[in-house]
Amino acid sequence: MVKIKATVGQLLGPLQQVTGIVERRHTLPILSNVLVQSHAGRIEFIATDLEVQITAGVAVEGAAEGSVTVAARKLHDILRSLPEDSEVALEAKDNRMVVRAGKSRFNLQTLASADFPRMVESKDASRSLALPQRSLKHALGLVQFAMAVQDIRYYLNGVLFAVDGDTLRVVATDGHRLSYAAEKLGATHEGVEAILPRKTVLELIKLLGDGDEPVNMVIGSNQVRFSFGGIEIVSKIVEGKFPDYGKVIPVGNRNRVEVDRHVLAQSLNRASILSNEKIRGVRMVFTKDALSIICSNNDQEEAEESLAIAYDGDAIDIGFNISYLLDALNHVDAERISMSMGDANSSALVQIPGNDDFKYVVMPMRI
Repeated sequence: MVKIKATVGQLLGPLQQVTGIVERRHTLPILSNVLVQSHAGRIEFIATDLEVQITAGVAVEGAAEGSVTVAARKLHDILRSLPEDSEVALEAKDNRMVVRAGKSRFNLQTLASADFPRMVESKDASRSLALPQRSLKHALGLVQFAMAVQDIRYYLNGVLFAVDGDTLRVVATDGHRLSYAAEKLGATHEGVEAILPRKTVLELIKLLGDGDEPVNMVIGSNQVRFSFGGIEIVSKIVEGKFPDYGKVIPVGNRNRVEVDRHVLAQSLNRASILSNEKIRGVRMVFTKDALSIICSNNDQEEAEESLAIAYDGDAIDIGFNISYLLDALNHVDAERISMSMGDANSSALVQIPGNDDFKYVVMPMRI
């Protein structure tokens, strides 16, 4: 039996933190449930999709010890519909959970907590490290948009998490573009690499804070654990060999231009209105001190934007997927960006001037 009395605000916070990984439809019904357990004056909510597990809790006095599983989204929607400061009582017995608040009463079906597939914590040799939450959130935010989505090359459906000495490097690629970001750890560690699944990365970005409070990481051979702010995320590591990103990042591109990020993004956004909806192509024509941005579609419609830039390199007419360029521009928070190119058939490198900790490589396309 589970008996819990608390305010809606106390329970809704940790429940929201775990429900992000709960799918609405599952072949295993219990995976749509959240494990609710009361122990030693603390209520914990645990959710999993068998690849990632998130635990979040809150201290609540007087709760009877016990555990049960209940539909995560239904409980979440019920609590969210109630005033945040209202008292709520949860009582579970005989395969049912009754939720009471004021004159409201909800009767939910439950499943046994013993059947909940909790992830087994890895006991192999592990590496531990820590860095500020905002640093990890910032680094992951600079690369997550370049992850593949359901690619048959499963190792691309995530982010490479690599520790080398005093530096953490995170890299994502979908085979058409690659994003790289680095953060200093403040201490030296042995080298270790792990590929984090897509869902783990997205949940970390959503849950990590913007302050200097630490996130503690423990990396094993097949599992990684993140602990921060009363939240614990345990994730499987994607098996496979991540591409050698060092060979993908171009070195020595001789044609370089530095532009205002906002101005370039606005021009690309306007031109994209008339881009081909399928290939999303854009031509960027570089001539001395000028850039023309050209998009056209199958209806013979065309948009052209002209920018005055400081450029004295080779004349280049190069095509890109406009969405790939906008992804990078929308996730970087610098005022200006630099773009370096070899020729119309080689990859372009986007960076922040004076900052070697962010690199974005985008392949050209024929238009």
